[in-house]
Amino acid sequence: MHSDCTGTFRALGTLVAAVRGQAIRRRPGCTAAAGYAVFVQRQATGWNPATKVSEQAPGVYFAEGPASNWIVVRDPSGFILIDSGYPGDRSNVLASIRHLGLEPANALALLVTHGHVDHTGTAAFFSETFGTPVLCAPGELAHVQGKEKHQVTFGQVIRRAWKPRIFRWMVHVIRAGALGAKPVPAAEAWDADRLRALPGRPVAVPVPGHTPGNAAIHLPGAGAIAVGDCFVSGHPISRTSGPQMLHPMYHADPAAAEAALQNLAGLESPVVLPGHGPALRAPLAEALAVLGYRG
Repeated sequence: MHSDCTGTFRALGTLVAAVRGQAIRRRPGCTAAAGYAVFVQRQATGWNPATKVSEQAPGVYFAEGPASNWIVVRDPSGFILIDSGYPGDRSNVLASIRHLGLEPANALALLVTHGHVDHTGTAAFFSETFGTPVLCAPGELAHVQGKEKHQVTFGQVIRRAWKPRIFRWMVHVIRAGALGAKPVPAAEAWDADRLRALPGRPVAVPVPGHTPGNAAIHLPGAGAIAVGDCFVSGHPISRTSGPQMLHPMYHADPAAAEAALQNLAGLESPVVLPGHGPALRAPLAEALAVLGYRG
């Protein structure tokens, strides 16, 4: 049997045990199982808003989650969320808001950069529990409402599951509730006037390709931009850090995702807040240059 296939079957066996909550035992040659054991040990330390939530620009608070990020933007009128982690991040999202002395029920809106489960994971909860308006780009509305799906497929992941980093990411996705994620039927399409009336006076920037209606959210008054997955500064399956594109399997149209970076060119932002990885305290233009885009 091909070694890759053997690794995949071993990984799948370990995955089943993990999802059932069984103990993971290291087997000779089974790097995925060993990697998962380390992953669980790291996750057991918990998530602490005191160390994971930071003010990156005036009134803009960046929460670096276990595997995806979200943002709280506040001003005297109230606060909004940008993205919302995985379903399993609910307690972390709520804790991050309360850490800032705010009440989750008072969120004026939850803005979604795109409809992937690691960015919309708690959106249905906010919509159903607090009546929070969930807003996204018009081209992403059907995705967020659950009428369309533009997500990496099981087949794309499983044929790479023998790789320890991808296996560990896959386990985290399942344990973070991705398979039980709920759509947001009440989600609405944003428009410029509605966004302008919200804390931070956000401006939506279309960057299609990652998903059809993918967008960045510019906060020009604060000097920050939430780029979601237009590009990231790190990812559980990546060996590198710093500005980078996600693996092509995550993009609906990889070529379009790269080409659409031109829509970010010319925007002034000294702080870049990605959907995965740490905040980048460097001009947006520098991040784009690292990616090979100079306008």
